[in-house]
Amino acid sequence: MIPLRKLYYFLPPAWRFLARRLYYLPVDLYEGWSGRRDALTPPRGLIYTGSGDFRASGEKMLRYFIELGGLVPEHRVLDVGSGIGRMAAPLTTYLSEAGSYEGFDVVEKGVRWCRENISRRFPNFRFQYIDLDNDLYKSQGGSAASFRFPYPDADFDFVILTSVFTHMLPDEVANYLREIHRVLRPGGACFATFFLWNEASARLSKNNPHFNFPYDRGHYRLMDEQVQSANVAYEEAYLKKMMIEAAGLALERAYYGYWPGREKADCKDFQDILLLRK
Repeated sequence: MIPLRKLYYFLPPAWRFLARRLYYLPVDLYEGWSGRRDALTPPRGLIYTGSGDFRASGEKMLRYFIELGGLVPEHRVLDVGSGIGRMAAPLTTYLSEAGSYEGFDVVEKGVRWCRENISRRFPNFRFQYIDLDNDLYKSQGGSAASFRFPYPDADFDFVILTSVFTHMLPDEVANYLREIHRVLRPGGACFATFFLWNEASARLSKNNPHFNFPYDRGHYRLMDEQVQSANVAYEEAYLKKMMIEAAGLALERAYYGYWPGREKADCKDFQDILLLRK
């Protein structure tokens, strides 16, 4: 039996959005009519990143930004891969008027929704659409491996990437790490999630047939050969030395996720969390 995830990857990118929209249409109509959806929560059919409760998962990450990363209300925040506002929504209640938020994403409909529903209420929250290729979300666009973030040097105190590097290939990740170093102020932090491939995850994932990385590409592994950006795992030691440190960043702390089969109660999140520092 072909897993549902595999069937989803068979669809062209545009059809994936349509399939989700149609699947959630009844509940979206009900929540809209009943008023059960708040103003900063998009219809489920429009959410194209992450799973679970949209607002609860964003609130949990905000706690981690504060407790693990040292985020304060006056910080200037960059959300790389801002999606449809999962991280931005809780930050609207935390960042002060002295703080600010910038987000960019490769999916135009997500940026448009955020502008209409978040920026309109919170003018210190800004979103940009960037036309980059990613075979999970788009079939054309520029290269993330050579993309320069549209911000000046040392512009941010805190950079967020939640479930972004998990959908990027090595040259793209290396470039983004260099750009993060460029736009961070000295002492600034980067909170990023990954799938880290190490001895423990290799051993544990053997017993997890529904979520593993069978395609070995040397220092990284793929979940799907046809849609390479579907999910990507990076060999931990190589990532640390040859990509993170090579970009001028320091790995301050790693928090391993429960994706390969670790006890959920012992982990902070499904994905692995890395706290990087300039």
